[in-house]
Amino acid sequence: MCGIVGIIGHEFKVSDLIDGLKKLEYRGYDSAGVAVIDQNGLYVSKSVGRIDNLKSVVETEKVVHGGIAHTRWATHGAPSDKNAHPHTDCSGKIAVVHNGIIENYQELKNELIEKGHKFKSDTDTEVISHLIEENFQGDLYKAVLEALKKLKGAFAIAVIHSDIPNIMVGARKGSPLVLGCNDERCILASDVTPIIKYTRDVIFLEDGDVVYIEGNKAKVTDFSGNVVIRKHTHISWDESAAEKGGFKHFMLKEIHEVPEAIESALVGRFDEDLKPNLKELDEFNLEKVKRILLVACGTSYHAGLVFKYFAEKYLDVDVLIDVASEFRYRPIRIDDNTLTIAISQSGETADTLESVRAVKKAGGKVIAITNVVGSTITRESDITLFMNAGPEIGVAASKTYVNQLIILYTLGLYMMKKRGIWSEEHNIISKQLNESPKIVRKIINNEKINQLADYYKNYHHFMYIGRGINTATAMEGALKLKEISYINAVAYPAGELKHGPIALLDPTFPVFAIAPKDSLYEKMRSNIEESRARNARILSIATEGDEEIKKISHDVIYIPEAHEDLYPLIIAPVIQLFAYYIADKRGYDPDKPRNLAKSVTVE
Repeated sequence: MCGIVGIIGHEFKVSDLIDGLKKLEYRGYDSAGVAVIDQNGLYVSKSVGRIDNLKSVVETEKVVHGGIAHTRWATHGAPSDKNAHPHTDCSGKIAVVHNGIIENYQELKNELIEKGHKFKSDTDTEVISHLIEENFQGDLYKAVLEALKKLKGAFAIAVIHSDIPNIMVGARKGSPLVLGCNDERCILASDVTPIIKYTRDVIFLEDGDVVYIEGNKAKVTDFSGNVVIRKHTHISWDESAAEKGGFKHFMLKEIHEVPEAIESALVGRFDEDLKPNLKELDEFNLEKVKRILLVACGTSYHAGLVFKYFAEKYLDVDVLIDVASEFRYRPIRIDDNTLTIAISQSGETADTLESVRAVKKAGGKVIAITNVVGSTITRESDITLFMNAGPEIGVAASKTYVNQLIILYTLGLYMMKKRGIWSEEHNIISKQLNESPKIVRKIINNEKINQLADYYKNYHHFMYIGRGINTATAMEGALKLKEISYINAVAYPAGELKHGPIALLDPTFPVFAIAPKDSLYEKMRSNIEESRARNARILSIATEGDEEIKKISHDVIYIPEAHEDLYPLIIAPVIQLFAYYIADKRGYDPDKPRNLAKSVTVE
């Protein structure tokens, strides 16, 4: 979950590395460092904390021809200057940055110590620099290949050596690495955002790739040294798309981008008569599917739960949903009528990837839903439905959650069309789905959400409740609040209150009730009254015009009327904004919640 930037070729300033690293700070921010080659050899500077801390201690105006930089999310060794990357060897000439986990690092470390190597950190990464040193005989590329043979785990690395300042070597296995070159230099990075300043044409390196870079030229090989050809991908969005655009935080900016993101997700996926068109899925024989396995983590899991309710309501299918970290460790039963859907915002989520691999090993087919072109999950699945949400910098998913819902609704509707069960109700759902950008624009400008956050920011606990398809909405609302405001937020199907959770309720434990006018509305009203009878304060989300909900709630946020199956979609910005405003008012940075990172590439 760390961020890597490497630049080699025509001279540049250390500040260019730092600027590239800033675009990756969402991947980790507990320490950062740079290693560059100048006339005196290898110059290394590190700092615990965020990249601005590093910027204050590094020689930013130093002119160099090659360097690597790193922002860290700790896995081995506490955040500290000594554990920050880059890591060097005994000679002080080799520097390595690494994203991932070396599973056999302790074994390798013991072997290297026996050979006389001295270690300075508590990290797994440092063994890589010493392994390369052990094999270096003037050819950095060959030394890296030899070191790779001994590494077990997931990694992306970039390596430089002060004796050969115009050379950089990178490799990936399970962690992302992207290459871009122009007429002057080449850049390696964990994603495209640091690269598009230099070029829009990039190569997404694949698992088992090694890249040898000399100046502005690059060659890609496998771990055995055989040349492989990788296609270039053109990046259409520009550098400004990753900036805050005048908003206080990326998360707020990205919530305001939801309408545009939805429009991007819908483009080309509906015919003129607003019926879904996903012809790329026809090879899956969706008419015959009787069982769907859905694997995901976190927010993606909640999107999948919405799909479960939606699909099972209209289709003759069983949808089994599991968190990927559990799914991968239980028996996988696949037959010809089973379809697997894997959801991962980054396309690099380790548990979801391993679940995909388990399904493929069992002979199953996988549809992936992700936001990142060229990500590992897109290459290892049979086909990918891209969210098309654009770059999302805030760690807490906002527009990507909404676009996951858009893709899943579209998939469900397409299966209904393929099975010949399309009805007038489905016409209504499809029409409202395509009109949802307009509805969401109205919701995100509702100032009452901000006002209510000012009142509720001082509570230490919150209970979210919902019924039916909005059980998932309650779960996602609680997740958003807890991950960015650090309030103890829990979520339950409202009917479960009387089976235990209601014991928590008192005046210090408010209830956030998801209560739109749907087929379970009367049941939900009863659950709200049960909660209020325990002296809990009630904040409800309700459909415009519902005056009855005011009588049993202390506060109400109104949303436009919609088909009941689409309420999770139009409520999503409300729960996101409520969590955002509370986090901001409590003095926290919602873009960088503690202990979390955007792309979860380790188990």
